[in-house]
Amino acid sequence: MILDMKRLFDVTDEQEEFSFDIGTDELKERVFSVVFASPLAVSGRAYNRAGIVNVDLKCVFTLAHVCDRCLAEFEREYSFEFSHVCMRDHSSNDEHIIVKDNALDLNDLAISDSLLQLPTKILCREDCRGLCYVCGQNLNEGECNCS
Repeated sequence: MILDMKRLFDVTDEQEEFSFDIGTDELKERVFSVVFASPLAVSGRAYNRAGIVNVDLKCVFTLAHVCDRCLAEFEREYSFEFSHVCMRDHSSNDEHIIVKDNALDLNDLAISDSLLQLPTKILCREDCRGLCYVCGQNLNEGECNCS
């Protein structure tokens, strides 16, 4: 979704709310590192307060994972909230989003924000015991006979 920011930049106290889904087909084309088991649901608002434009997002989605320790397949739902300050031109602050041609691609923003919040190690559960290094038994399902 492309958000037209012109009115938001020009009118103090202007606000625009949004809600949309990024489908799994589009996510497959754009993201190769994870498997989305559901669309990425995005909701939020963009608003101008005292001449500063902020964009607040909430992203909710489910990913299909393979546990890094025991190789079990599972799904996990994630919910993240983000807030950004948007500018029309470059500033000295790298944390601001520069909006070119008054158009902000909310799909790109939601996807990149969400991916950056994911943990680097994915476990099926916090106390996952993994696999036996001798026979490969999933130790979460029971003990093996290796010594």
